[in-house]
Amino acid sequence: MAENNTTDFVQPASFAFDAESEAAIPPLIAKYPPGKQASAVIPMLYIVQNQMKRQTGSAWVPRAGMDEVARRLDMAPIRVYEVASFYTMFNLAPVGRHVLEICTTTPCWLRGSDAIVHACEKHLGVPLGETTPDGAFTLREVECLGACVNAPMMQVGDEYFEDLDAESTGKLIDALARGEQPKPGPQNGRKTSEPLGGATTLTSMKS
Repeated sequence: MAENNTTDFVQPASFAFDAESEAAIPPLIAKYPPGKQASAVIPMLYIVQNQMKRQTGSAWVPRAGMDEVARRLDMAPIRVYEVASFYTMFNLAPVGRHVLEICTTTPCWLRGSDAIVHACEKHLGVPLGETTPDGAFTLREVECLGACVNAPMMQVGDEYFEDLDAESTGKLIDALARGEQPKPGPQNGRKTSEPLGGATTLTSMKS
């Protein structure tokens, strides 16, 4: 269940898809058989969230946006609410421009995710679950993101930053604060998921 519901904000009274969103909707719904358009609910919620990011700088799904998705897909609004509240990738309240999602599940914890959490809290001055006063960063704990071989790691937007330590975490936050786009993937020089010293097997391919 998503844990990003709060009451300390104002829900917009209405929501309307903008031109960019409207252009994306027909080909999306066309992927599903007639009468099965409700299957498009997840990508439609992404359209709402991405539009809010464009318009406000905060990627979230307001209730009015869920109601509009329900209307477009001929669904009961409660069914859309159920989907949006179940999946943690949908933010049901405003978030920072950068959402730092730190994996603290066992493989990452064994590899030092506590140090990543502490580095983020110290660098940003807010605890897990909070947004910085300037609205730049939201810090969040999440369950396994499937990058266990490169633990510890965090997700920022759609990108994975792996093989982190306290120092590289601080550098990552500083780069984001400067408006830069850091290179995703391992942050310790590792190539993809190879051993740190480089590949030791299958180093050549026969023609």
